[in-house]
Amino acid sequence: MSVKDVPQSLVDELRTVFLEELEAKGTDTIHPKDLERVKRSDHWLQRFLAHQKQSVPKASKMMFTSLLWRKEFKVNDINENNIKMDLIIKGCFFTYGKDIMGSTLLVFRGKLYKGSINQDELRKCVIYWMERAERLTEGEPITLFFDMDGCGLSNIDMDLMKYLIGLFKEYYPFFLNLIIIFEMPWILSAAFKVIKSWLPEEAIEKIKFVTKKDINTVVPSEDILKSWGGNNPYVFNFIPEKKPAVESNNIYSKKVHFSDGSPMSDQQPYSEPEDDGPLKVYPSDLITFVREKNELASTLVVRNMDVTKQVVFKLKTTSPEKFKVKPSMGRLDPGADEGIKVTLLQGFQLGGLSKDKFLVMSCVVDGEESLNLDLAEFWKNPGGRKVYQNRLRCVQNEEIKCANVTTGSQFETWARVVDLLVDLKNTQKELTESVSRNQKIQLFGLTVIVVFVAVMFAVLNTTIDELYNKESYCPYTSKP
Repeated sequence: MSVKDVPQSLVDELRTVFLEELEAKGTDTIHPKDLERVKRSDHWLQRFLAHQKQSVPKASKMMFTSLLWRKEFKVNDINENNIKMDLIIKGCFFTYGKDIMGSTLLVFRGKLYKGSINQDELRKCVIYWMERAERLTEGEPITLFFDMDGCGLSNIDMDLMKYLIGLFKEYYPFFLNLIIIFEMPWILSAAFKVIKSWLPEEAIEKIKFVTKKDINTVVPSEDILKSWGGNNPYVFNFIPEKKPAVESNNIYSKKVHFSDGSPMSDQQPYSEPEDDGPLKVYPSDLITFVREKNELASTLVVRNMDVTKQVVFKLKTTSPEKFKVKPSMGRLDPGADEGIKVTLLQGFQLGGLSKDKFLVMSCVVDGEESLNLDLAEFWKNPGGRKVYQNRLRCVQNEEIKCANVTTGSQFETWARVVDLLVDLKNTQKELTESVSRNQKIQLFGLTVIVVFVAVMFAVLNTTIDELYNKESYCPYTSKP
């Protein structure tokens, strides 16, 4: 059974049955985008019918289950602006490569997962990748790839596994091709026996257990990563999804003016601005401000992707009176990166953040030229050079505990930057707690020693006095 085997007559019948039932329940019970999809997408309805073996009643029931869940969970509203980006950037989930049947792999890297992660945040990240994969493949089946290499009991979460399987069973029709379980540790074998019990019989046949020795039986050699025993050098690096811009909602559809506190207009002698270029900015389109003690702050990372040339950069903003930017300009050696901290100054209302934007400009310069380059003078007149631009919108998200971070020049990817900061914060917290404990122990020990010395001194002093008094007043006895 495949989607192509579903006749158009069944699609039309399913659409009619569903819409009639929806009319009785009320069209507001499902999201408007999903309703439009029901009306226009034959392929989507074919998937429900294929999933339910061409049974219109069962397919209609599954559609209601799926679409009610989508509205309740706000699936259509999940995007990079409202999910926990440190989980996304870390790379617990990502899409890459294909299986031997041509289905895109949705990879779950088990060793990066810890059960202490907030489940609601984690599920939103999972849905983000499910929706992104569905758009990427245009609804064609994908393969769930569990990378369990290096995992232990702390990396397994039965609720997460059950949730993942439930998504394919209940909400994403005919979307699962295979479940590949790579390098399953023997200690987790019992857990996956339980997982098998959650699957229908036909789905159990889709599970493939492989190791580095036989992964080529399910994944073509060109898509086998080095960490999987292959030669593909790919290392996960999060790239925001590019979607067609809706003109009315495009934040860049109208002209905005950026300033750095000094006069600078669009009429200055700049070359035609171009996007991208050798300078990459992380995050690429948003500055997410989080609360740090009594201030709102965020940190960008700029990286020179060119391994042969130097790059100079400068930040401008539409509201220079609101923000402190450090550094606001600089130069990067080939392959180098730098963190830029942006702080909202005290006294400004948070409600206006969504209207504020930043512009990161960059130019490629020769090595000898950059040695004595006055950056302030350079940016007054770049001299006809290509000026690349990255535009970012400001948002505030109190829920993200670790949004943007600084980095050093040795990091290979943004994901490693996030890992480093998380580890650093955890280490700092542990160190602080350890120092506090040690101080209390030392203070207690010092108190005990002082008390002990005082007692010993009092005892010895009393003993000496008694001996002295005894010797002084002992009666003299003359010889006979």
